[in-house]
Amino acid sequence: MKNSDTNLRIAILGLGEAGSHFARDLAALGIQVQGWDPNPQRPLPADFILAENNAAAVKGADLIFSVNLSTVSEQVAREILPVLWPEQVFLEMNTSAPEKKQAIAKILNPSGVQFVDLAIMAPVPPTGIRTPMLAAGPGASLFQQKMTDYPLQMEVLPDAAVGAAAELKLLRSIVYKGIAGVIYEAVEVGLAFGQERYIREQISSIIGGKDELIDRFVTGTYIHAARRREEMAAVVEMLEAQQLDPLLSKATRDQLEKLVQQKI
Repeated sequence: MKNSDTNLRIAILGLGEAGSHFARDLAALGIQVQGWDPNPQRPLPADFILAENNAAAVKGADLIFSVNLSTVSEQVAREILPVLWPEQVFLEMNTSAPEKKQAIAKILNPSGVQFVDLAIMAPVPPTGIRTPMLAAGPGASLFQQKMTDYPLQMEVLPDAAVGAAAELKLLRSIVYKGIAGVIYEAVEVGLAFGQERYIREQISSIIGGKDELIDRFVTGTYIHAARRREEMAAVVEMLEAQQLDPLLSKATRDQLEKLVQQKI
């Protein structure tokens, strides 16, 4: 692990749950962290440099973590394009379909920046910067090299093009978020019919484990509904781009949208 005299500087664009957690963890490792968010609401390190906008935030940074919503990711890329330089590494970390990641790479290509399609493969809390990640794209190996001395759990997909990491993440999401959605609905229906115990027994007969495992599926679906909705929307986009009809993935997306609306 490097100490606090490291010269590595990391910019984080988007300081929500994931971005702010990364900022705190990276600062604790002795890395200078800077960034921007239009409305930062979560705790940040004491020495965090909050810039005036996205373009200002990436100036002087060796690595750029883009942890925004997919809906604004292309706009963010256009904002920072004029100030990027070839030695920087840009990590597109938003949950997007492969086509969106490729579109962002095309936007940034004139700058010569080293582009990485970085997929976050598990919830960021509580593991933070140690959350398992998949990396693809021309800058993946350079990113791994720059972070060799830090405790990242990252796998580089050899010779993989931009979008490959996103594709694997979303294929995985079909399974994990789909199962979570079924379990959430089953427990909800079991309660409505006064048969929660029976429903839990049926779920356990398939997934194994105890009530704690079922509770994690149910709680996680509700708490992270907004993020998972975006994830499943990206799944639907990816499958439709392949002329596939994502019936169950659409249903999971719509269920998560319903939960989001209930929380408003």
